[in-house]
Amino acid sequence: MNNWQERISIDQGIRFGKPCVRGTRIAVLDVLGWLANGMSYEEILEEFPSLTKEDILAALAFAANREENTKILISA
Repeated sequence: MNNWQERISIDQGIRFGKPCVRGTRIAVLDVLGWLANGMSYEEILEEFPSLTKEDILAALAFAANREENTKILISA
């Protein structure tokens, strides 16, 4: 998903500025945690009806983008 920017927002007033699914208080970290703990897309969507499959994919794309742009600094 190349348009994760349309679905993920960062607002200092919501969840202390953690990246969240736009229009919700559901953080990207929450979605990643649910997936890491074995929840299926269908289970997440059933538990959180305000989410869509595209929101889940946007959370994954956001995390992938952040990982791609992470640099490790090594001090001597």
